[in-house]
Amino acid sequence: MDAVEALLEIAELLERERASRYRAKAFRQAASVLGGLPEDVVRDPARLRAQKGIGDSTFQVIRQAQEGRAPDYLVELRGEVEPQRVSALRALLRGDLHSHTDWSDGTTPISAMTGAARALGHEYVAVTDHSPRLRVAHGLSAERLREQIPQVRAASGDGLAVLAGIEVDILEDGALDQVPELLSELDIVVASVHSKLRMDAAPMTRRMIAAVSDPHVNVLGHCTGRLVQGERGTRPASAFDARAVFAACAEHGVAVEINSRPERQDPPDELIAIALEQGCLFSIDSDAHAPGQLSLLDHGAARAEAAGVPPERIVTTWGLERLRAWAG
Repeated sequence: MDAVEALLEIAELLERERASRYRAKAFRQAASVLGGLPEDVVRDPARLRAQKGIGDSTFQVIRQAQEGRAPDYLVELRGEVEPQRVSALRALLRGDLHSHTDWSDGTTPISAMTGAARALGHEYVAVTDHSPRLRVAHGLSAERLREQIPQVRAASGDGLAVLAGIEVDILEDGALDQVPELLSELDIVVASVHSKLRMDAAPMTRRMIAAVSDPHVNVLGHCTGRLVQGERGTRPASAFDARAVFAACAEHGVAVEINSRPERQDPPDELIAIALEQGCLFSIDSDAHAPGQLSLLDHGAARAEAAGVPPERIVTTWGLERLRAWAG
């Protein structure tokens, strides 16, 4: 087995299961180091182990792969990862409008995320790093976003369109956390609430309606902000008038995100039903913060299919030309 491929597969499996980002990053770093070494160093165990970026665990994986077998840790991870039922809807998805890179709180560069999107057969992927108010996630100032946009678009090619975007914070008054002129330059704007999640229902409703009424917004991200499992613990859903918010989404052509992260399962099933009744569009997104998490679309597709969401109302089943026309 190729050792670099083994290291990268381990990283992807760890990422998909939302393991510690440092564990996954260590295997990606080892793969990068190994890929750049001359053959004589690769074949010399002592010199190989002395390389910065190759630790005990990654060295063992490399040596076992060099022996021509699947490394023990890889076999163990393959057995631990529960296979997700692949829904018929998953096969219809053509891209992903919500992903993060190491420009904000993702773990890898743009190139790694786009490479993983190509491997999954995506037609398009949007890079939507955070906006400046979310300092804990190293959100992008206007200057940094201007610097990022051409680099994102330059990553397009080999059958993948890479869309310049942002996950912009919805501020307490419903304003968006980025200058409007810069939002106008982007291909995709995902608007999400990340602060004051426990505010009263009435002001939260006004806040969200103001945001989705902004002509720059394309997608309402993880609308309740809830967490139902995972290492971050649990968090209750925000309170708001779902019918009013989703009616505003439908009026303004904003897609309600079905967030594919298992720890979110957002919106809850009952809110997906309300969004359907209100005539909303939907976007099934991974909210990936690492390459291996792009495959979490399996979860979102299965939830949408179980909820009876028609594929034609899911913008991520649309081809690139139609998607761009909708996004404006």
